[in-house]
Amino acid sequence: MSQANTKLVHHIDCPGGGQVWVDGATLYVGHMAPPAGTTIFDVTDPTAPRLLATIAQRQGWHSHKVRSANDLMIINQESIGGPAGEGGIDIYDVSAPSKPKMITRWRTGGRGVHRFDFDGRYAYISPTVDGYVGNIVMILDLVDPARPIEVGRWWIPGQWKAGGETYPWHDWVQPRCHHPLRFGDRLYVSYWHHGLFILDISDMSKPRLVSDFNTSPAFPHPTHTCLPVPQTIKGRRILIVADEDVAELWPTPPAFTWTFDITEEKHPVPISTFQVPSLDRDGSPQPDMTGCHQPSERLKGTVVPFAWFAQGLRLVDFADPFSPKEVGHFVPEPAPGEHRPSSNDVTLDDRGLIYLVDRVSGVSIIESPLFK
Repeated sequence: MSQANTKLVHHIDCPGGGQVWVDGATLYVGHMAPPAGTTIFDVTDPTAPRLLATIAQRQGWHSHKVRSANDLMIINQESIGGPAGEGGIDIYDVSAPSKPKMITRWRTGGRGVHRFDFDGRYAYISPTVDGYVGNIVMILDLVDPARPIEVGRWWIPGQWKAGGETYPWHDWVQPRCHHPLRFGDRLYVSYWHHGLFILDISDMSKPRLVSDFNTSPAFPHPTHTCLPVPQTIKGRRILIVADEDVAELWPTPPAFTWTFDITEEKHPVPISTFQVPSLDRDGSPQPDMTGCHQPSERLKGTVVPFAWFAQGLRLVDFADPFSPKEVGHFVPEPAPGEHRPSSNDVTLDDRGLIYLVDRVSGVSIIESPLFK
């Protein structure tokens, strides 16, 4: 274990996870592989988390993403070998987190839903849909969670095969909406090897393209997350764009994160990058899951926690967005039987505690003076 400006509060021994989320004093863990589906803990005392409930997962599927708000929990259903047409999202009543109650299962075509955002009423999801090539953007209204209603969708022109659109990417990677994030009346959408898109959703029924930018193929990593910083920094609006260190188009050094200036949002401009110090020593290719994965979707100030796969937790300060600096880290011990960590997701709670999940095994609860 290696650490700086961080301290381990507690380690939860549980199956590996794809996402962690904290709502109040309740921790939700979405697991990578069946039979583990979702686990719920009480973290009122973070030194002694208390198991509240587990939800099993069927073979051939995973529910590795989870979000909770307004006493609702949403988990994804994505095929990892299961039959097409049975994926989507499951919606639970978690007003009593120890007794989650299934409200409904909302289903889509194809493999189902990958990643999503949820604000307590609207879910911003990345489903596969019959008639479309790859995942698209969709907005669901859960005002009545028993009857989700689609209120809007968006896709890159060319994805709607059933609508007669000409498919232009025969010599490129299939488009795939990976992760929509809502801030205000905008959706910030990562689209894998097709880059980032900013959508105006002031009219949710008709999402409208504001701008886009793609760093591939010059840098052959897929775009994972587009995270706007809520406050301006040095009078500028900043977008953090994390590439994921998987699915590389050719052997390459580890993935890193970009800083974009979106003050003029019709013209996003990359102004800096950040890589873990000394990770890319000479430009040589390294194995997948060595570099960047994603930032916390919750932010406090200018220091952003990142899950950096084999490099664990990295705390990066964007106070100067032209020169982001690492100000702390926590590299956990590898999961049993593994030779290095695989930190997959990270979030913050209202107390400033950090939750870091390994995709193979375990959740680390970490504190840092940077979030006091």
